[in-house]
Amino acid sequence: FLNYPVRVTYIGRLDKDSRGLLLMTNNGDIINKIMRAANYHEKEYKVTVDHEITEDFLKKMSRGVAILDTVTRPCKVEKLGKYTFKIILTQGLNRQIRRMCEYFGYRVEKLVRTRIMNIELGDLESGKYRDVTPEEFKKLKQLIAHSSNQPVRPMEKPQKSKRKPRNSAIHGTYTVVNHHIDRENKNGNRKATD
Repeated sequence: FLNYPVRVTYIGRLDKDSRGLLLMTNNGDIINKIMRAANYHEKEYKVTVDHEITEDFLKKMSRGVAILDTVTRPCKVEKLGKYTFKIILTQGLNRQIRRMCEYFGYRVEKLVRTRIMNIELGDLESGKYRDVTPEEFKKLKQLIAHSSNQPVRPMEKPQKSKRKPRNSAIHGTYTVVNHHIDRENKNGNRKATD
């Protein structure tokens, strides 16, 4: 769909009802380091719910919520509007934000991932992509420098990877809103169907 010159895959998928930032790369080590929950890397979302957000809701969301036979990690939650808040997670349980909201009687109307670590969605249009800038990639490498790419058991300290680093780089960031991206049109321009 992207017609990218090399084979790339996503770092952290989005469910079909969500929108926003997807990072794509051909570097498996980077995928593992960013996605391992034990590394506590931040992912930020903008969430719109079906009724008014209260201070009590924000406090309870930030403390951790009992879902999927566990309690979510404490997280940062900030009210943006009457029905909108941002949340910063360091884990990625299945449909985590939707389940957390449902626990308190809220239904998610819109969910947009706006940031993965230091990479931000910004004003990137739906269905478009751009390359990660050299400055962004340099900062990203610093942030994952001591991250494990191996599973970590509870109460164990992460161990440094014994694998030699590769010289490959992240090849692009993408946002796909409706997951219906057309192949190149006759003029060679990429487009997304709405």
